[in-house]
Amino acid sequence: MLALRQERSIPSKKLLARLLMKWQGIAGADRLSLAASFAGLSDHILLKRVQDGVETGAFCTLLTTLEVGHLRIAGLDCNDCVAKTTFAARLRGYDVARPTKAVLSTDLEAASVTFKRLAKAGVPLA
Repeated sequence: MLALRQERSIPSKKLLARLLMKWQGIAGADRLSLAASFAGLSDHILLKRVQDGVETGAFCTLLTTLEVGHLRIAGLDCNDCVAKTTFAARLRGYDVARPTKAVLSTDLEAASVTFKRLAKAGVPLA
């Protein structure tokens, strides 16, 4: 299993994280780690600085090294990180599925729209 860990690096995002998120996702902060329920489950942990987890070259390099072509993407917000990572992986030729029971959303109405967009793009449910 591969985990992507969010680190905010854009100054405005860092400021918001400091003010609203108790320093979550800022380098050097105590809260820059995977949630306790995921600790020890990942074989690999990569850092991402934006919502699209594929944007780092490390993601594709690791998947190529491991000879991975099929992905199941789960995450904390289907409207942002999950959707953007899914679409980016599809654009790079990966076969992607989305497990509906492993995706959360802060906006269920928007999540419904996101799921329809993913289905229309050919991303099946896992």
